[in-house]
Amino acid sequence: MSNLPRGIRNNNPGNIRHGEPWKGLHPQQTDKSFCRFIGPEWGYRALFVLMRTYERKHGLCSVRDIINRYAPPVENNTEGYIQRVAKELNVSPDDCLSVMQKDVLFALAEAITRVENAGQQPWGIAEMQKGLDLL
Repeated sequence: MSNLPRGIRNNNPGNIRHGEPWKGLHPQQTDKSFCRFIGPEWGYRALFVLMRTYERKHGLCSVRDIINRYAPPVENNTEGYIQRVAKELNVSPDDCLSVMQKDVLFALAEAITRVENAGQQPWGIAEMQKGLDLL
């Protein structure tokens, strides 16, 4: 288990950092930097809340805008992240998308999960749907 990527070990597909009092947090937070959730559906729920907040509150709609906020250049290869996510979604980095559409939200979550977890994605539509149902 310890050789799995951090996000997988923590049921945190998007590697969300501590800060918000997210629903579904595991009672034992053993990672100093990143949230640990009781199940991946709760990690997806948190990721979905973030993505929808980016669109509703901040007006972000392109992969470039979303990833620049989500994974800022001060701690990431943000441009590489943007290019990889845009390629997985088969869109231009500057195309405007709406995460209010389930298919866009799930595709974005899938791509973010792969980037954040060294190309691994042990979960699927079922966990994402459970996360969406928790909203």
